[in-house]
Amino acid sequence: MMHLSPAQFFPSPFSPSFWLRNPHVQTVCGARWVSVPRPLWRQEIWASPDGDTLQIERLTGAPDQPVLTLFHGLEGSAESTYIRALANAAQALGWSVVAPNFRACGSLLNIRPRLYHAGDSPEIHWILQRIHTEYPHTPRYAAGFSLGGNMLLKWLGEQGDRASPWVHRCVAVATPFDLTSVGDHLTRGLNRFYGRHFLTTLKAKARAKHAQFPGSFDLEATLAARTLRQFDDHCMAPLHGFRDASDYWKRSSCLPLLPHIRCPTLLLQARDDPFMPPHALPSRHALPPDVTLDFQARGGHVGFISGILPPRADWMPAHLLNYLRPFLPPSQNGHNPSE
Repeated sequence: MMHLSPAQFFPSPFSPSFWLRNPHVQTVCGARWVSVPRPLWRQEIWASPDGDTLQIERLTGAPDQPVLTLFHGLEGSAESTYIRALANAAQALGWSVVAPNFRACGSLLNIRPRLYHAGDSPEIHWILQRIHTEYPHTPRYAAGFSLGGNMLLKWLGEQGDRASPWVHRCVAVATPFDLTSVGDHLTRGLNRFYGRHFLTTLKAKARAKHAQFPGSFDLEATLAARTLRQFDDHCMAPLHGFRDASDYWKRSSCLPLLPHIRCPTLLLQARDDPFMPPHALPSRHALPPDVTLDFQARGGHVGFISGILPPRADWMPAHLLNYLRPFLPPSQNGHNPSE
């Protein structure tokens, strides 16, 4: 396949209005201040291979159009602004959309003694396998955001050439490629606000999970955690078979696996993302030919909010779909991607 640069399929770089240039404003605006219509989801409950439950949101498109699977970020859900915006844009093209809520996300508390975690590539695998079974003759795409992007890229790297039967094109946005660097970065300066925000809802889930399975981890130490590292030491690591937070972050980071990806994949990153220290970002020369790194000067963390009043979340969905659409099979758009 010919390796394309972002400029070949994206005519317009992201350029926010003057009042949206600050990366923290981008990040908070994208999460809290933008109004995006709720898709007309059809909710399903799927049984996982290990006997757990997942809440799935779906949109059904035209039979001959692609299906797009969306993986949300840390403490997100199918109701996150970025998921809604991309789902609505894909539905407008006639595509089907599948948006899983990771375990204990959405409105459903799962029934196994575990939550979701950044390295859970087996979760990505069985979800994409099921979608392949349901849509065997349809182009299948996947998009991951933040933690969901790390999970997706980790799976792609582990699978290598074996990913091709399950998914044809992927995009990952604002990925925390090196979880150790990102986790520690969220303890510094203004970034501590984000760590504390995540801890609020993570602790609520930990309390609910401990009520289901008393003694499965140290609840008192978990609730006393003041950083994500401390929380992961006492809750996430013991629940998911890791020695401690350092072991969890090291084994779950997708960065070492990026060179093994063989599925055409776009990595969209903002250089001003407050979650990302510069050394945590991959370099272009270290990526394989099928992976395109698209750095935008601004955008915050999963922001990319434009407009004046009201602010809009339409640039990123258009950007991602412009990457996916040229790779439709010849029968659907008259373009042969191997040319």
